[in-house]
Amino acid sequence: MRIYLDNCCFNRPFDDQSQIRIMLESEAKLKIQDDILEGKFELVWSYILDAENSANPFEERKRPIKDWRQYAIMNMKEDSIILERAEKLSEFGLRNKDALHVSCAVSAGCKYFLTTDDQILNKGKFIEDLVVADPISFIKEVYL
Repeated sequence: MRIYLDNCCFNRPFDDQSQIRIMLESEAKLKIQDDILEGKFELVWSYILDAENSANPFEERKRPIKDWRQYAIMNMKEDSIILERAEKLSEFGLRNKDALHVSCAVSAGCKYFLTTDDQILNKGKFIEDLVVADPISFIKEVYL
């Protein structure tokens, strides 16, 4: 199964773990990463992940996130189809970068788009051809 993790999902284990939601999402995300390494899921990467990660002011986050690129089965590059779809997704209220992430995931044929961003999660029901979920919901749907 092909999946896409957005930048906030990759950053989740670096967030304040004293909050129960953040701790649980982090653990779920780390389990998903382990399963990517074991070949249970296919990771998709994109140019927008690179762009957002390179803008991250925290060097201790940048490198470990960038290292996940090597495990991706495909790296989506910007093209007119991705840009056109992102523009349409923005009409549903997604921020531009978020719409680009989702558009890359759809173009890559991902089944799931994983995020910890509440705005994307709330808009996910309007996105066709893709299940938008947080790492905990993904674990519940796929593992249980």
